[in-house]
Amino acid sequence: MRDAYHEELDSIGDALVEMARLVGSAVGRATTAMLDADLKLAEAVIEGDRRVDTLQHDLEARAIALLARQQPVATDLRIVVTSLRMSADLERAGDLAEHVAKLARMRFPDTAVPRDLQATILEMGQLAQRLMAKAGEVIITKDVDLAIQLEHDDDEMDRLHRTLFRHLMDDRWKHGIETAVDVTLLGRYYERFADHAVSVAKRVVYLVTGEHADELQQQQEGPAESRTETAAGEA
Repeated sequence: MRDAYHEELDSIGDALVEMARLVGSAVGRATTAMLDADLKLAEAVIEGDRRVDTLQHDLEARAIALLARQQPVATDLRIVVTSLRMSADLERAGDLAEHVAKLARMRFPDTAVPRDLQATILEMGQLAQRLMAKAGEVIITKDVDLAIQLEHDDDEMDRLHRTLFRHLMDDRWKHGIETAVDVTLLGRYYERFADHAVSVAKRVVYLVTGEHADELQQQQEGPAESRTETAAGEA
């Protein structure tokens, strides 16, 4: 009976890894569809989001059934509850990739991205895919250090997001209001996608340690900061 119980727990983890793989691939493919004005690829991404939704629904059903039948405690309870929250993050990330694809479809046969911003959007799409791949690795390995590193990696997405806004606010912007709205939405989609990847990693930190990632970082940084303050006082 306990073997079956732990197999159920493992299957929930496997579903999370598969969701991370699917949404990471989706955001990469959606970016290609956007920049290449590839309608067929955009439609495939939109259709593929149903698979992510199905996985989330199945995961939720299994997790709730485990809570009802087994009444897990301690670490097992954290696994189930945290998995539910991670699945919500991953499902929302999939929706954001779908939004990119839908924008590509709406603007076909044109592209929503001006030529002078295509390199930035490509970089954002590639970074989003890498961040989600790392989140999937964190789910598998339960590597707390890697999970915490992911938040620092997200700083690059924030930088790219600011770059887009500098272009939009530049007096030399010449692409019109509709394109400005499209670019603003795209920037937001990628920035939020990255946030969900970071959220997944933070939840793994809580799963492993029982502490929130921000609190754990403060504990790790605290002694070093105290030493710096002491040294400054002595000087």
